[in-house]
Amino acid sequence: MSERFDKGMAVRRKVLGDAHVDRAERAKTPFDEPFQTLITEGAWGTVWASDGISLRERSMLTLALLAATGNFDEIPMHIRATARTGASKQDVLEAFQHVAIYAGVPRANHALKLAKATYAEMEADDERHDR
Repeated sequence: MSERFDKGMAVRRKVLGDAHVDRAERAKTPFDEPFQTLITEGAWGTVWASDGISLRERSMLTLALLAATGNFDEIPMHIRATARTGASKQDVLEAFQHVAIYAGVPRANHALKLAKATYAEMEADDERHDR
């Protein structure tokens, strides 16, 4: 693979965690491998790998953009990633409040509902691991 792919995979693992990336890699088929390479190089190896802003800020922007454009399926994954990017629950709330004002309350409301459910799952997982 390319240097950008390798850099992207490293950032992807840092943000999403090894378990998530390993599951995605195991699920990859010859059909979707070109797409997986595209997002690893383009999203993770370029945008997410940039030093222009912090991972925390990038996480907030990504969540706001996903909500604002109605791309809700990836919100739980990116909420889970906040544990690694440093974006706090307050940061996420602030991002979704911006979505409410600039892109619409229904989208922000749905994103908040997804975030609440995902945070609850994360907290339950933490409690199970602490036992």
